[in-house]
Amino acid sequence: MPVASPRERFRESIQGSDGKIDLAEAALWIAAEDSQPIDVADYMLRLDSIAAEVEPGVRLACSDRARVEVLNRSLFVDQHFSGNRDDYYDPRNSWLNDVLDRKLGIPISLAIVYIAVAQRLGLDVCGISFPGHFLLKHVGAAETVVDPFVGRILDREDCRELLAAVGASDAEFRPALQLRAATNREILVRLLSNLKYIWLRRSDFERALACCDRILLLAPDAPEFLRDRGLVHEHLECHGAAIADFERCLRLAPSDDLAPAVRARVAALRTGDRRLH
Repeated sequence: MPVASPRERFRESIQGSDGKIDLAEAALWIAAEDSQPIDVADYMLRLDSIAAEVEPGVRLACSDRARVEVLNRSLFVDQHFSGNRDDYYDPRNSWLNDVLDRKLGIPISLAIVYIAVAQRLGLDVCGISFPGHFLLKHVGAAETVVDPFVGRILDREDCRELLAAVGASDAEFRPALQLRAATNREILVRLLSNLKYIWLRRSDFERALACCDRILLLAPDAPEFLRDRGLVHEHLECHGAAIADFERCLRLAPSDDLAPAVRARVAALRTGDRRLH
């Protein structure tokens, strides 16, 4: 019987309800396709070991905030996890096996490590798709927001300042919106979108296409992701596939703001006019 490919294992890992998805396992299968063959089970055991080291301190903590502080100290001080400020767009920052090996990552990948460890400790921690900078929150008697890139707790004023720092200075800080819990599928889409951006920056369209394909496994009816894959197909001169993506995008969102540009792309491809690049 043939061994399942990383793509097939990723597809299996995201089946069923959102709450049943194991973020760490799915992220490891993303890494296994993108980088090199890895022993996913071994890295899952490594997360078990990290959680086992933290567990005594968490068990003795007397409040939700104290438990978060113990977890922060363990991961970001004792275990030396940190954000990679020197080479933010290194793809290894998004591959969970490398994040666990190197103790370096970006907010989304460090958040996946944090969530995986927290879940093993029975802590209710979820991701937050904050604009421009992924965050975490512990849901307890009072929400505790954590920046996984620097490993510290944020208060509401910190969040306002972060919103301004990521280029949203005109946006009003609305906790119910900007601190909303992200679903597991949304987190994986954001991880893959980061990787897609990296490959596009490097003009590696084959790898960008692989990211698009997996994003659409997670969100098959999202017009913006169909448009993005169509653009990558077009760069690869797979014009039939590009038209199919663009036309499905238009069927799903015929009145969307992106529709006129997509119609223009379809027309250009059908007439052989490439000047719209």
